[in-house]
Amino acid sequence: MKALVCLLLAVAVTDARRFTACEWARTLKANGMAGYRGVSLADWVCVTYHESRYNTAAVNHNSDGSKDYGIFQLNSHYWCSDGGESVANGCGITCDQLLTDDVSVAIGVPKLWSGPQWGSSNSCKDQDNSGYIADCRL
Repeated sequence: MKALVCLLLAVAVTDARRFTACEWARTLKANGMAGYRGVSLADWVCVTYHESRYNTAAVNHNSDGSKDYGIFQLNSHYWCSDGGESVANGCGITCDQLLTDDVSVAIGVPKLWSGPQWGSSNSCKDQDNSGYIADCRL
């Protein structure tokens, strides 16, 4: 039984991905996020750097019992369901869908927003974030 649990954990970990800034910028651009709703590609890259360090497997436990999931750190009370208390599940998804290397679901969530949800990323708000993608050859 222990071996099976370890194997399942190993498989789950391999489904996640940590992007470089440029890989992530290219992925966002390919998915239509450059300039989406007036938000620059550099701003999206900055926000996700501060939220997850471009790590799709990032999970943060909040003091209110909710959790933030994935590269955008989407909150389980509002954006996804993790089997716990979900107030809204505004996207109709399970939170584990945000923890894989297939970021299409994760990228779809911010498309519902009118702009970035700055969260803990206030260091990106109203800043010149072009340095995050300056060397990316986009």
